[in-house]
Amino acid sequence: MENDFFIGQKVRLVVQPPYIKTAESMPILRPPNVVRLGELGTILSCKSENYWTVRFKKGAFLIDSQYIEAVAVDSETAQLNHSNEDRDKITPSLE
Repeated sequence: MENDFFIGQKVRLVVQPPYIKTAESMPILRPPNVVRLGELGTILSCKSENYWTVRFKKGAFLIDSQYIEAVAVDSETAQLNHSNEDRDKITPSLE
């Protein structure tokens, strides 16, 4: 099963792996319930052909591509959220 993901893409955990490895300089094996089934994450990098660094709510983890799937993001909602956040960062306060 070949999945092509890209940096910044939203993914969902669709199969619970037997363990989860942290994406730290000294990785640690964690129990699989650190990331909930169905939880959304963001692709940070590709470590090898099938392993991806994914940022979830509780941290960044190395996840095999067989355990995740791409999530379609509503472009209108994403655009509104990003434009408001970006405007607040760029526009200086008048106060």
